[in-house]
Amino acid sequence: MHSLELKIPPPIFAFLLGIAMWGASSLEPHLAIDATFRWTAAIVLALVGAMFDVLALLAFRKSRTTIDPLRPQRASTFVATGVYRVTRNPMYVGLAFFLVAWAVFLGALWPFVGPVLFVPYVNRFQIEPEERILAKLFGEDYSRYSAEVRRWL
Repeated sequence: MHSLELKIPPPIFAFLLGIAMWGASSLEPHLAIDATFRWTAAIVLALVGAMFDVLALLAFRKSRTTIDPLRPQRASTFVATGVYRVTRNPMYVGLAFFLVAWAVFLGALWPFVGPVLFVPYVNRFQIEPEERILAKLFGEDYSRYSAEVRRWL
């Protein structure tokens, strides 16, 4: 299954899952949750996701390194500050929050399969290959960091 590694950018995969989640939202069962609560919860979750993504992008920009998820070998700097002290993958955490927010907003049970699929897919086909490359690029510093900071949260 190496053929899928670093092939589909996680934002594209999340977008495609979001479309599938929207399609699945017409299926039963629907959640008996007040619309105001659903909207509020979805907005809060999306804002948390946006916070992770923006803080991660700012950290990469400050370090002047690539944000291209398909070419981690182009990383010029090892970023371990800011939000990267909380999670090794804040951009993917942010996308997961967006997917959960979308599932809550849609108000049905089946859309929650989206975030459940997103995490193992990104772990296997994006994060694991990235980590192998970063370990080669940054050696002991990256090994120490990955032992101290969680992959997700």
